[in-house]
Amino acid sequence: MQLDRKLEEAKLLKIFGFNKFLDDQWNTIQKVFNGERILLIEKTGFGKSLCYQYPSTQFNGTTIVFSPLIALMRDQVKFIESKKIPTASINSNQSDDENNEIIKNALAGKFKILFVAPERQENQVWIEAAAKMNISMVVVDEAHCISVWGHDFRPAYHRIINLVNLLPKNFPVLATTATATPRVEEDIKRQIGKNIISIRGNLLRDNFHLRIVNVDSEDEKMIWLGKNLEKLPGNGIVYTGTKVSTEQYSRWFEYLKIKSTNYNSGLDAESRKEIEAGLMNNDYKCVVSTNALGMGIDKPDIRFIIHTQMPQSPIHYYQEIGRAGRDGNPALIILFFNKNDDLDLLHSFIDGAKPSIDKYKKIIDIVKTQRLGLHGIIKMANMKQTQVKVMLADLRDQGIINEVMVGSRKEYEYKYGAPALNTTSFETLRKFKQKELQDIIDYTELKTCRMKFLCDYLGDRMDSNCGKCDNDTDKKIKVSVTDEWKKKLEDFYETFFPILEVENKTNKLINGVAASYYGVSNVGKAIHRCKYDNGGDYPEFLIKLTLKTFRKFFDNEKFDLCLFVPPTESGNLVRNFAKKVADGLKISFSESLTKTRTTKPQKVFQTVLLKKDNIAGAFSLRNPSMIAGKNILLIDDIFDSGATIKEIGKYLTEKGAIKIAPLVIARTVGGDI
Repeated sequence: MQLDRKLEEAKLLKIFGFNKFLDDQWNTIQKVFNGERILLIEKTGFGKSLCYQYPSTQFNGTTIVFSPLIALMRDQVKFIESKKIPTASINSNQSDDENNEIIKNALAGKFKILFVAPERQENQVWIEAAAKMNISMVVVDEAHCISVWGHDFRPAYHRIINLVNLLPKNFPVLATTATATPRVEEDIKRQIGKNIISIRGNLLRDNFHLRIVNVDSEDEKMIWLGKNLEKLPGNGIVYTGTKVSTEQYSRWFEYLKIKSTNYNSGLDAESRKEIEAGLMNNDYKCVVSTNALGMGIDKPDIRFIIHTQMPQSPIHYYQEIGRAGRDGNPALIILFFNKNDDLDLLHSFIDGAKPSIDKYKKIIDIVKTQRLGLHGIIKMANMKQTQVKVMLADLRDQGIINEVMVGSRKEYEYKYGAPALNTTSFETLRKFKQKELQDIIDYTELKTCRMKFLCDYLGDRMDSNCGKCDNDTDKKIKVSVTDEWKKKLEDFYETFFPILEVENKTNKLINGVAASYYGVSNVGKAIHRCKYDNGGDYPEFLIKLTLKTFRKFFDNEKFDLCLFVPPTESGNLVRNFAKKVADGLKISFSESLTKTRTTKPQKVFQTVLLKKDNIAGAFSLRNPSMIAGKNILLIDDIFDSGATIKEIGKYLTEKGAIKIAPLVIARTVGGDI
């Protein structure tokens, strides 16, 4: 089928307001209309979405777009609806009733485009509905997620492949990505199959000014940003490696009166929407985020992107910096690198990417004994949910376990006559991840053009240098640390108190506060010495720091009584500490809160499910009537998952407390609240 480009561009102008197609867009759209399968590899901001949006308006049916991020869906739906094209999305932020209503309307043919998360392919209601829909086209957005060699591999993408493989040969399938190395490209094509072809565009971002800043500490990163962030043009994103770091940097900028906020996957949906809208409206100088922010943000004028932590690979890096300067104007791209410390976190990411072989064998042994759901397996294995999900997907793909639907509940069972676990692919993937890490280290140490390195790495060979990176221009950024800025940072740390987010509508707990993070060296060392090395009572500086924290955070609150969390192992350590804090605050102190049974240390459990089970119903008061109508200050030394505090909060609420506020010395970096 040969399309008339002028005729189609006239329709394009009428529907979308664009005068013409780019050549690669037109080439892709022609192939879509001919019922072909295409892998489109184009840089961020190219306009890949138009390659399915336009054909969808011309087809008699619904285009299904598998998209990995709710924020990405939300922005796409908003744009498409603005063009008067009926569209919707099915996602986990909506209630079952909302999603079911959308499915009902899709079955009635009311949408031209329907966005769906890849995980929906595991939902029986969706699977049955999709089989009855008049589907005109299937789109796999962020298609690098299909491949284990891609930088954001997601097992659920394999389910999309299962659907695609059932489609007729002449049914249009479009896979899109901005980041696919030649290896990833071939893997995607192999999986989608049926004579799929690639259209690969030019990945050069000629408006990028790439910079590397070598530092010797985290403090140097914070000081440089404190001194220079306000001087940078426009607004942008500061990427960090952990959720804790997003809070630390954001609070540092706030301390310096720089308008910013932090963003990570732990935020609720409404907070994420609010922050995304604020970024779009230029309400912040920067948003400090993990890599959770970005893919769903279609903001053309992000003027800078700064990484305080090196990404895991050049592909991760290109994906994340691709969110800047989509309007074609100059964008500053900075990567801080501390060769002494930054690699530890990256090695931990590699270790966590694939659980150990022993953990796989443990899961196999569990499902051999009985058929269980996800939570049942997590509890028996004492492993993190994310790890168990990865292992179940791998074991399913290897034909070792089966998924069984029991009503609407999914359970897993051992497959009779299953093959032995094949570990070769795991070791190959680990070596590949280690090679990628070395590749990004090589990028930081380059003496030649940085943009050429990135484009060559992604399979788009550049003939010349970009002429704009620090190596091409010899414009290097160096960090200068003065006594004045050292003092500012020290003063900040004296006021940086991590929040304990424990508020719940079902009890009287309010958000509490920690005097520090456990990872702050002098605090962590002191706690460890006293708690685990028989170092005696907590030192005076921790008491003073905790009192200062209370006065900063709870100065306007009135408390009637101070209780402490009964310890599992540390004797009177917490009791003595709480008594000194209560005396310093002149609040009545009580030892009435006790344990009704022996519990295990929470640190032995890898999942919050088991942590909750460990302390459920484990606390009581010697004199319950003393709590009624009282405001309670609840003291502990370390806050990790928050399960213990929440269990006590529930119990004290039942006994009539009207407010319960937790106060602790330190919050762990890895706590899963």
